[in-house]
Amino acid sequence: MYAIIESGGKQYRVEPGTTLQVEKLPGEKGEDVQLTPVSFIGTDTDSVIGHPYIDNAHVKATILRNGRTRSITIFKKKRRKGYRRTQGHRQDFTLLQIQDIVST
Repeated sequence: MYAIIESGGKQYRVEPGTTLQVEKLPGEKGEDVQLTPVSFIGTDTDSVIGHPYIDNAHVKATILRNGRTRSITIFKKKRRKGYRRTQGHRQDFTLLQIQDIVST
């Protein structure tokens, strides 16, 4: 069984027992969260497609940790003008352990 969920403006395909890194979610390590909206739920025999989302469906997950990704460098330059700017960025994330897919 798997589902397609939306989190942080992105869509993810999740299955029970897998880990998933998403944009930062509120909550601490060890807390349970419910991920909605769910766009699609598929099994071996059938599937349910939302229009655009499935009512009363959610994915249960546990927060494994909150953290920040590696630093990336943003470099801007305009040739022959002496303009150079360097900036770094680290994105916050939440690592989730998918527990269950619930649809009623």
